[in-house]
Amino acid sequence: MTKRTDYEIELDRIDRAISELEQDASTLPIDAEKATKLVYLHYQHASLRGDLAELARVETALNAAIREIGPAGDLYFLKANLDFKLHRLTAVRQDLETGRDLKNSAQGRSLQADLDFQDGKFQEARSGYETLIAEEPTWDNLARLAYLKFKLGDFAGAERCYIEAENELTAKQMRHYAWVELQRGVLHLRSGAYEKAWNRYRIADLAYSGYWVVSEYTAELLGAMGKFDQAIELYRKIIVHVGRPEFQQALGELYHCLGQPEQAEAWYEKALSAYLESAQRGEVHYYHHLADFYSDVRQDGVQAVKWARSDIALRRNFSTLAALAWALYLAGEFSEALNTIDEALSSGVADAQLFFQAGTIYQAANGNGKGSEYLRMAAEINPHYHDFHTHR
Repeated sequence: MTKRTDYEIELDRIDRAISELEQDASTLPIDAEKATKLVYLHYQHASLRGDLAELARVETALNAAIREIGPAGDLYFLKANLDFKLHRLTAVRQDLETGRDLKNSAQGRSLQADLDFQDGKFQEARSGYETLIAEEPTWDNLARLAYLKFKLGDFAGAERCYIEAENELTAKQMRHYAWVELQRGVLHLRSGAYEKAWNRYRIADLAYSGYWVVSEYTAELLGAMGKFDQAIELYRKIIVHVGRPEFQQALGELYHCLGQPEQAEAWYEKALSAYLESAQRGEVHYYHHLADFYSDVRQDGVQAVKWARSDIALRRNFSTLAALAWALYLAGEFSEALNTIDEALSSGVADAQLFFQAGTIYQAANGNGKGSEYLRMAAEINPHYHDFHTHR
């Protein structure tokens, strides 16, 4: 008999807890504590599986619970996290204001710092994280600060924060430990140290076995290492269980790398259809992917600009600015592309992909010779920045 993975065991545990609560939680009069716990369990289950359709059903149940119970802080914290996951940042701000006692709680302040990060307010975000850590050094806030430092080019500082985050975790939190190990691996991946990244990913898999997130990061790394056949095999397995379009796009790009355009196109079409169907439903979380898809796969500057502008209307930060700048470059709008990439660079982010895009745009716009300098800076961070990567 095949040994069950840690991932399967946790899903079973959540399923059992849901079954035990379901009848009691729906009995009138509503028990607020049980109803809240039930919605949290459903959210945890959907998040663990990476199932966006299940997450939509959770949202329906959450809204029903709020109607019955009122603006409880716990429920609105969950709602804010769900809205954040789906890039509905205006809704997150409203959640913080509406949830009883949420805005000034440690959880609410963490969310506010996350909003600051998404808005490109890095100093405010850093101050928020550091204040929270000084009060209580929780693993998740340490990881948030680590990610901010990583984006600002402080890889060593990010590594130290991730290690501190791991030290705050207990033996019962191995999924979180695995996630932090993955982030430590990303530090190596984004600097071109593939073997070091591989070692971190293996530790993550040993810490929490069977998790599709570990497999997906590993598939990206295999693609970056040029092991396209292995990466394809792994992505195909992931898609069976987590059929998200960003993974379908990644699979198409891997087939393209292998010189198999028909296979690539079949997966591209699946991904594009899913992205567009999501947008037609009024969802916003795939705007960034649509901008990337039309830029990098279709090289359709007009469509890329359309989706990049939609995304930047939600959150104006280095990432959305860089996506718009790249789309404008592809559309031949070099002057606006230059102004936009300058705004992205002014954030202080030190990222190989950002510097590559800046270098390319500057060269196209005759930007006083800065193009070569930015390309050199990209190579200094990651000499392999042209290798395969996944759009997240």
